[in-house]
Amino acid sequence: MKLLFVATLALLALSYLDQVDSSAYDKIVSHSRIRARTQGPNVCALQQVMGTKKKYFSTCRNWYKGSICGKKCGVEICIECFYIHVVYDLLHPPVAPIDTVYKTLDLVKADITKQYSDISRIKEEIDGSGTYTMFVPSDDAWNQLDGVRITCFLNVNNELYKTLHYHMVNKRLLTKDLKNDMTLESIYNNLGLYINHYSNGIVTVNCARIINANQMATNGVVHVIDRVVSAVGNTIKELINNHEELGSLSAAFNVESSLLEKLGEPGHYTLFAPTNEAFDKVDREVIERVLGDKNVVQALLKYHLLSSVQCSEAIMAGSVYETMEGSTIEIGCDGDSLTVNGIKMVLKKDIVTKNGVIHLIDQVLMPDSAKQVTELIGGSQSTFSDMVYELGLSAAMRPETQYTLLAPLNGVMSMDQRLLKIILENHILKLKVTLSELYNGQLLETLGGKFLRVFVYRTAVCIENACMVRGSKEGSNGALHLLTSLIKLPTTTVYEMLEADGRFTVFLSLMEMAGLTDLLRQEGGYTVFAPTDDAFDGLTEEDLTLLTSDMNALRTILLYHFSNGVFINGGLEGGVTNLLKTIQGNNLQVMSVNNSIQVNSVNVPGNDLMASNGVVHVVKTLLYPGDLPVGREDLLHLLKKLIKYIKIKFVSGFTYKEIPLTFFSEF
Repeated sequence: MKLLFVATLALLALSYLDQVDSSAYDKIVSHSRIRARTQGPNVCALQQVMGTKKKYFSTCRNWYKGSICGKKCGVEICIECFYIHVVYDLLHPPVAPIDTVYKTLDLVKADITKQYSDISRIKEEIDGSGTYTMFVPSDDAWNQLDGVRITCFLNVNNELYKTLHYHMVNKRLLTKDLKNDMTLESIYNNLGLYINHYSNGIVTVNCARIINANQMATNGVVHVIDRVVSAVGNTIKELINNHEELGSLSAAFNVESSLLEKLGEPGHYTLFAPTNEAFDKVDREVIERVLGDKNVVQALLKYHLLSSVQCSEAIMAGSVYETMEGSTIEIGCDGDSLTVNGIKMVLKKDIVTKNGVIHLIDQVLMPDSAKQVTELIGGSQSTFSDMVYELGLSAAMRPETQYTLLAPLNGVMSMDQRLLKIILENHILKLKVTLSELYNGQLLETLGGKFLRVFVYRTAVCIENACMVRGSKEGSNGALHLLTSLIKLPTTTVYEMLEADGRFTVFLSLMEMAGLTDLLRQEGGYTVFAPTDDAFDGLTEEDLTLLTSDMNALRTILLYHFSNGVFINGGLEGGVTNLLKTIQGNNLQVMSVNNSIQVNSVNVPGNDLMASNGVVHVVKTLLYPGDLPVGREDLLHLLKKLIKYIKIKFVSGFTYKEIPLTFFSEF
């Protein structure tokens, strides 16, 4: 009775400590208890993956999603969270008696492990004094072994004894003590047991999942696992060099030997290892090109490596992981199968090594950084790709040449082929320029010898009139950027454009009277909201004389239509008010709505007219700062005739300040 009392106190104390310092596993179990609370105080909810034997403690995400590994979860299964004998008494709390590790094997229904404990004479240890953690294979785990291995266990001297000792540690370790990337010394020759404790509550030992944990015993604790684990002796490096199916991979690693050496050192890695057959599927020319460039080989190999251990049993849904190459892959599952980037390609999973895990795959994963730029072009840019080849521009894109493709999306290239060739030459840059290397005001030299301007905005990067869309890629010999439209290189200044257009004669006349014409001609980058002649309908000679009689007033009005910097529609943040400070000093309120622009709530009927020194947006009304008053009644009357979208304030005696002409180049 005294022993039972002490054991019960020990269990309560350990349970309390477990709650104080709970692990991801313990939190999942607690959630599963909540799901099954109507079934009793010690019942947990499990969800079974349809078509498999996999059962998982219910998580909040999986509960509401109703699927694990892409498969529907079966009906909820309720089990005891801890296999204890509970005596219910209305007057007294339930008592939870515990026993030795050996006798706990009965409670967890590990009949085969108990049988093998008898045969191997381990019973004397686990039924006696001491403190043990035993990772107990379930009966299903033993039954998964082939007959040859079972025969070996039963007939070879001490083999079963060694195997069971490898599943044991000489201390009590609850799940809260099993930390991620921990290595435990087993009783068998102190060989390592490799622990991973994942954020989704999965705990693995040599990639075997703990399916029932923390079964307390008087001399330790029992954790039930879903497979029999074997002693680990090799590093990833050693396995690559010695595995008969990885000869081609070994040859690739020998090109980049420093990476192979790293995989022989302590660490925590996952390697998706393409087999010899996987390499045979890749075009021989491609393999030779890759193996001929040390940097490309390194990129290729690192794309198959993760700096963490990802056992298959821990994958419950598709998750994105960063590879050692720097880009990402998605590891998921489909029933019992492991998937990479959504494809079933894993031939053999969970080959455990001393510094990680290997999954054999039947495809070579090719990162963008190991591809040539022409191999990066996708279906949405196929028209551009076809035209480049048809027009004879592909000669400039040799494998040894560094370049950048600016590829418009399909459906934007219908025009005369002679003109198209000239335009497409301006979509190939002479150097490799990645997205991170672009900056505002940068000039990019094209294959055609022209220079393209780069405009960087809060939420967009644009090259001339064309803005980039998501999907820029970096290849081994260059970069690819996707554009919304063809780039149209401007050939005229703002002044030349407005003059040739013919709709802006009054605006140009006023700019000349104000001495501001050079602003339209000089080098730089301006955004101009240019009012058409329609904006000045009804303006008489008398009105014109009045408007030009006060030079400060005229310059104030005109310079309110100019902003420093080139702001095109694609660069404006959609759905919000963009404040553009004008040369005059007040702000313009600009919005991009449904591929069109509004300025100060006025519709802009024509936008993104690109010039060599800026961009023009067309307006049909004169613009005026809403918070700037007018001090003369005659001028107020005139402005009211021209400006209808706001109510202009009148402040008697107000005068316009002189605006310094520091924006002219000669200043």
